[in-house]
Amino acid sequence: MDEKLRILLCEDDENLGMLLREYLQAKGYSADLFPDGEVGFKAFLKNKYDLVVTDVMMPKKDGFTLAQEIRQANAEIPIIFLTAKTLKEDILEGFKIGADDYITKPFSMEELTFRIEAILRRVRGKRNKECTVYKIGRFTFDTQKQILAIGDKQTKLTTKESELLGLLCAHANEILQRDFALKTIWIDDNYFNARSMDVYITKLRKHLKEDDSIEIINIHGKGYKLITPDND
Repeated sequence: MDEKLRILLCEDDENLGMLLREYLQAKGYSADLFPDGEVGFKAFLKNKYDLVVTDVMMPKKDGFTLAQEIRQANAEIPIIFLTAKTLKEDILEGFKIGADDYITKPFSMEELTFRIEAILRRVRGKRNKECTVYKIGRFTFDTQKQILAIGDKQTKLTTKESELLGLLCAHANEILQRDFALKTIWIDDNYFNARSMDVYITKLRKHLKEDDSIEIINIHGKGYKLITPDND
């Protein structure tokens, strides 16, 4: 990590909060810990943060309220919710507010850092290149028009096909984590949505079969990788 990325961490469980802060610092991040959303928001206004990790159930100001206020001040900063609440309605509420990810307790420290790294890679990619048109081998993919073209042939993709191919392109020659793709596009990473994504991966492979330099491969237990010569 070239420079320490600064994380705003809000967790009212003192032991868990200290454990999280120490682990994130050991991983090379700078993490500021606050016990509730009220002091967390004051710190957010005073300092520059790269990412927010917040519990949902907190005294004085809960995580949802904190996230709404942060979103009003900064529409771009990534937000991850930590919560024991697993009801679909609560998860959907978190994403409606603008959460980038939602991790239910208990969770492993490794999972949290993986989610943080995945989000930061995506954010860096957006900042480095607001890409609306991708070159994939001999194909051109227009994300706005949802058109995949090769030579004179143009294929109009469905919204789900376009969103999934866009994620694969943004992570070309890297692993696109399965749960990240599911939560980004399908909101919920349940079994049925996972099966649905498999179907769309098969459809994308068929769309791309005219160029044998391109391949979407399964990475067992992790996700998919779009292999393309353009980013080698």
